[in-house]
Parts: sequence; C-alpha cells; structure tokens
Amino acid sequence: MAGRQQDVQTLVQRLARRYQRSNSGLAEDLRGLLRSAPHLDAPMREHGNAAPVPLDGDSRQSLIRTDHLGPVTPPVLTRPVRAQLEQLRDEHRLQDRLREAGLTPSRAGLFVGPPGVGKTLAARWLANELKVPLLVLDLATVMSSYLGRTGSNIRKVLDYAKASPSVLLLDELDTVAKRRDDEAEVGELKRLVTVLLQEIDDWPASSLLLAATNHGDLLDPAVWRRFDVIINFPLPGPAELEEALMQYCGDENTEVIDFLVQVLAGYSFADAERFVMTAKRKAVLSGERLFDTLLASAQEHFRTMDHADRLQIALDLMQDSELSQRRVSELTGVSRDTLRRRQRDR
Repeated sequence: MAGRQQDVQTLVQRLARRYQRSNSGLAEDLRGLLRSAPHLDAPMREHGNAAPVPLDGDSRQSLIRTDHLGPVTPPVLTRPVRAQLEQLRDEHRLQDRLREAGLTPSRAGLFVGPPGVGKTLAARWLANELKVPLLVLDLATVMSSYLGRTGSNIRKVLDYAKASPSVLLLDELDTVAKRRDDEAEVGELKRLVTVLLQEIDDWPASSLLLAATNHGDLLDPAVWRRFDVIINFPLPGPAELEEALMQYCGDENTEVIDFLVQVLAGYSFADAERFVMTAKRKAVLSGERLFDTLLASAQEHFRTMDHADRLQIALDLMQDSELSQRRVSELTGVSRDTLRRRQRDR
C-alpha cells in the first residue's frame, strides 16, 4: 500500500507456505496471485512482453507509467467525441473484419482540447475497453539533461509499447513536438520532432498510440498529418455539465444542479469536480448537508459575477428549469420584482 511491492510479495509468499497444510486451496490461490502479478522489472510480462521498463540513462528513472486498469467510469463527453472514441475502440476490437476488407485499424489518435475536458480519462476508458494496459509517457523524465539522449529515450518508450498490445498515451505532446520553424527552440529539440514522426510512421496496428495536447497551435504541421484520427475535446456544454454534476453530487441534490450548471458555465469537468469536492469536504467538516454547502459555494461564486450575467442566469433558470420564481430569487439574490419586470419585457 505504501508502494513497496516487494514487501507485499514476500508477505504473500510466507502466507502461502503457512497455509500449505491447513488450507492447500488458499495456498495455491496465493501462489497464483504471485504468478499473475506484474513485476517491477517487467510489468507487461502477462501481456507477452518480458522486457524491463525503459529507464533514463542519466537518472535511472522509469520513462513510463504502467496503468493496470480496473473498472473505469465512462467519461462524460459530447456525442461527436463519444462516437469517435467508440469507433476507435471498435476498429481495434474487430480488426479481423477490417482485415478481410483489406483495411487496418487507426493506429494513432490525437486528442486536442483545454485542460480538464476528459482527454486522459478517454485514454483510460479506451484501454479498459480493449483490455490492455495503459502506458503513459512521463515527459518530465524523457527530456534528458543531455539533449542528445532525449531522442533515444523516446525510441525506448515507443519500442517498448510496440512489443505487445497496449495503449500508449503521449501526454502534453507539444512539449516535444513543437513547430520546427520556431526560432526560439534549439536544434536538438527540432530533431526530436523528426524522431517522433519516424516512430509514429512505424507504429503497428496491434497497439494504439494516443497523444494529447492543450496547445494544438504549437504542434509542428507534420505531426498533425501522422495521426489517423484527430478528436477535439470542447469545454462541456450545459447537457454535459449537468450529467457530470449529477455524477459528482448525487441524485439527492438535483434542485441545486440547475443553478450549478448556470454558475459553472465555461468550467471544465476537472474544475467542476474540484468545486463539488471542496463543497463535500466542507459538508463533512461542518456537519452540514451537501445541498447547503453546494448552494452556499455556488452563491458565493455567483456574487462575484457582474449584474448583467447574474440577471441572465436568473432568467435562464426561470425559463429552463422547474424552479419557481420565488426559488430562483432565493438562489440568485435577484428580486422577484426584477424577475417579473424582465419577463414582461421579454
């Protein structure tokens, strides 16, 4: 639990020996756990890849994180984004059908969008759906202090991911794949783009390469052309934000969710979740109902907005929700007289 995997394995081995005579079935189950558990030196062994995790030659730190997934809650996404992800999943699930038609599945996908809109969650969901490990490139370690070795580090990671079915996520792609006409970058970093393009061109259909960026405008134009699928992740609209807030808040807080959707318009999923989690912690520490802390936090944020925006939110609530005029007035602090007058003007 503290990250000391070898200590846990030693304990399980002792338990297996202890129960060998009194409960041989349990002892065999424990040995089975040890045989199937990922090893620190070769976590992909169970997927046919016995190679050790690639390390940076200078720091000896692991260049990737291996995520052995459990159940993953489907991310809240717009319909176009969900449709593109589901097709990407089905292409890899049904490769035989594509092969019969002389086609291959999409090998590489690029996720573009602002922070907190579900790009990494979508990669986790895809890996879980395909029942393969998710490998995440650690860009903090791949950028070696000796720039000449950074290209070698990237090749190590991609070669490791190619060796067995997996989903490899290159997060913050713009860190290494910047435009080659950017005069502010040194020549070595420009050469990294060439290395990356060559590796993407050589990517096998047995694995899926995903890349994510918050700054698509920084990417070299040649990088865009290498990806079979480009998925733009927008900020959530009202429908997506409402669905996400229902997950975060629970069904018992539906009355305040209409208000939250209005107040948190323009927020990312990550920002909205952070807002709700802060209210949940406050509710636990104060002994208040979650509904009350959510409402108080939303009203506090609401009061920082200018009058025109606050009035518009109040009118939208009147029109789009089932809340009464009195309740909208209580939530927003906009007087009922003002609401009546503006409704007549409409």
